[in-house]
Amino acid sequence: MDGESSLKKAYEAILSGDFEQAIARFEDAIEQDPDNAAPYYRCSITCARSGKWQKALLYAEKAVELDSEQEEYAFHLQTVQAKQLVIEAESLFMAQTSLSSEQALDKLQEASKLDPLNLDALLLLGAAYASLNRLDEAASCALEAIRLDPEHSAARRLLADMNRRRRALRASKKRR
Repeated sequence: MDGESSLKKAYEAILSGDFEQAIARFEDAIEQDPDNAAPYYRCSITCARSGKWQKALLYAEKAVELDSEQEEYAFHLQTVQAKQLVIEAESLFMAQTSLSSEQALDKLQEASKLDPLNLDALLLLGAAYASLNRLDEAASCALEAIRLDPEHSAARRLLADMNRRRRALRASKKRR
C-alpha cells in the first residue's frame, strides 16, 4: 500500500469511528514517506482524540521537526504539550505535598502559556493556587475559565469558594 492510499484508508477509518485503525493507517503512511510531516501531524491529532497523549506528542514533535513553517503544526504541538503538562500536574496533585503542589503549579503555569484556552489547565492552576493560599490568583484563574466558558460549573464553584475564603480572611483580620 502506498502513502496516499494509506491516508485514504486512515480517513475512512476515522469516518467509521475506528481511531485505532486510523492510527495504524497513518503509521503506514509515515512508513511509506517518513520525510513528509503531514501524516505525522494527522496521526498526532488522531492519537490526541483517542487520549494517547504520549504518542500524540511524539508525532506532533516530528511534524514540527520536519516542517517548522506550518503554523498549525506548531500550534497543535503546543496544545499537546499543554495537555501532557496537565496530566503530569494531576499526578503531582495526587502526592499532596507542598513540594508536589509547587511542581504542579510550575507545570500548570507553563501549560496555560502554551494553550491559554485549556480549561483543565486553568482550573487545576486555580486549585494549585488555592492549595497554596494564593486566593487572588486562584480567583483570577476561575474568572478566566468563566470568561472562556460562562456556564462552566467547576469554574463557578472555584470562584465562589475563593470569594468565600477571601471574605473569611478579611473578616478574621478585622477581628484582630
